[in-house]
Amino acid sequence: MTDQTDGANALQPGLPAGEFLGHPKALWQLFNIEMWERFAYYGMRAVLAVYVATTFFSHLGAGANAEASLVYGGYTALVYATGIAGGYVADRILGYQRSILLGAIIMAAGLFVLLIEDLNWFLIGLALIVAGNGLFKPNISTMVGKLYAPGDVRRDSGFTIFYMGINLGAMIAPFVTAAWIGATWGLKWGFFAAGIGMILSTFFLEFAKKSLGHIGLPEAGKDGWGRFFAVGAGAVVLAGVVYFLLSESTILGYLLVAIMLGLMMYFVVAGIRSRNKVQLHRYIAMLILFIANACFWALFEQAGSSLNFFAREFVTPMYGSMETWQAGGFGVFQSLNPLYILLFAPAFAILWPKLDKLGVNPSIPRKFALGLIQVALGFLVLVFAIGSMQNAAGLVPWIFLALCYLLHTTGELCLSPIGLSMVTKLADDKEVGLAMGGWFLSIAMAQYVAGLIAAIASGGTVGGHGAPVAATITQYSDVYMQLFWIGLVFGIAYLVLAPAINKLMHGVK
Repeated sequence: MTDQTDGANALQPGLPAGEFLGHPKALWQLFNIEMWERFAYYGMRAVLAVYVATTFFSHLGAGANAEASLVYGGYTALVYATGIAGGYVADRILGYQRSILLGAIIMAAGLFVLLIEDLNWFLIGLALIVAGNGLFKPNISTMVGKLYAPGDVRRDSGFTIFYMGINLGAMIAPFVTAAWIGATWGLKWGFFAAGIGMILSTFFLEFAKKSLGHIGLPEAGKDGWGRFFAVGAGAVVLAGVVYFLLSESTILGYLLVAIMLGLMMYFVVAGIRSRNKVQLHRYIAMLILFIANACFWALFEQAGSSLNFFAREFVTPMYGSMETWQAGGFGVFQSLNPLYILLFAPAFAILWPKLDKLGVNPSIPRKFALGLIQVALGFLVLVFAIGSMQNAAGLVPWIFLALCYLLHTTGELCLSPIGLSMVTKLADDKEVGLAMGGWFLSIAMAQYVAGLIAAIASGGTVGGHGAPVAATITQYSDVYMQLFWIGLVFGIAYLVLAPAINKLMHGVK
């Protein structure tokens, strides 16, 4: 390994000087910060739905999983929806570095509140995490894009490396919070471990300031601490709104649709007002790809809800006894997706530039299509296993769920890191933070829909119509077959539409 200080960024005004392994030093600092934040998020997510079902809704019997899935879907939707506000705050008010710092502090507080075994306090903890995440998540991704000069061919690879940091934290977390701490001392103590991870993320953010230099600092005249505390007070108010929405799932759904439509209108109007036809077309292409992104994540995000319940109830233990498995061991499946990413992301990072040199690199829309088709095939694997591979106890061999996660992961690598990079390329420089918030808002809508799907798959009924019933393995199979067809149809549609979308992108690759 060599520590280079005379790389490309040293020649670009405003960019941090110095490189390590061919990328800006600051990339590796952001890698570390994001790794621990994702440890916190995925550590609590690995146990969230099952903990909510067993702790707060067990009195509902067969309907416990369905209610927990709705809470899970509402929470994860709001985690991503608040990114739109966080991007605006960073762009216009606080700067990226301070927005991330404030978000980290609020998230850590929320994680420790989750230790209180009362549903109202638990929802308050989730609300604080949501408010803090809105300030953290979109802005650290935006800062990665700002480390590279326009047209720097390393940008896609940089985002893929950053994505590996996300998944290193996500891989370790379920082993710690669910399979070890949860199975040994109880699932709620997994939230404590997640809180420690968030504190570490905050510490490393302070350590990274020297490497970041001017990247992410507020504009002149906007660097006073008064703005920091004012935004903090606003985040607390937002947490109160989030608490209400977590209790009112239907209202949340309508609100997400309204915000998304408003955002789409904003970008179209912004493109028209710019009097720049190319920028207008790029915004339209970006919004079309947001739809593909939402479809992908609505399917993929069964991982923390219905696939988690499925693993606990209908999959043979990967290790240990069935008692240990159901106490928390099932959470080990939540580590498979990030493990696969760590194994295959380097290959994908090398693959795209090599294909580009050969002139056969798939365009961004085609990569999105490949992602959708692969996530669809993952569910087809489970449908096959349920129909043909059950043992005498009605359990499916764990290897098939592992294969499902593998296909979902290769699909994710075709879409997610490429999508993050795509937003920073297609958006106007002054609106990159807002556009990144829009990217995460499309994921928010997907998370909400994923919660509704999971409620149906894992048992019970949505909206109070009919008596809740315990989910059978056939019920999972029926829902997963429908998800296969949805993913396949959308994937084929984007393959067909790819040339038209590419024209709208005007050379962005």
